[in-house]
Amino acid sequence: MIWKSSMRQHKVPIRTCAACRSTSEKKSLLRVVRTCEGGVVVDPTGKLPGRGAYVCASEECVRKAVKEKRLARALRSEIPESAIREIEEVVEQGSNTM
Repeated sequence: MIWKSSMRQHKVPIRTCAACRSTSEKKSLLRVVRTCEGGVVVDPTGKLPGRGAYVCASEECVRKAVKEKRLARALRSEIPESAIREIEEVVEQGSNTM
């Protein structure tokens, strides 16, 4: 006899891109966090404390999120140029490995 509890599937976390509003698996999106100190950083682990927002790992979505201030609105904070460059570098590195 097979027990139902042994066949239980885990739910996959779904998040929404701040730029294009499409939903996707959490691990396929890029998480950007406003830290407690007020800085904005990329969170590769998805576990940093602070207010987070998700963006598709594509240059188009990052540009749209920054240009239309969607990322700033989601984080409730202005995004410094250094953070924007960091996000763009992470996206570039990700597209180079594919």
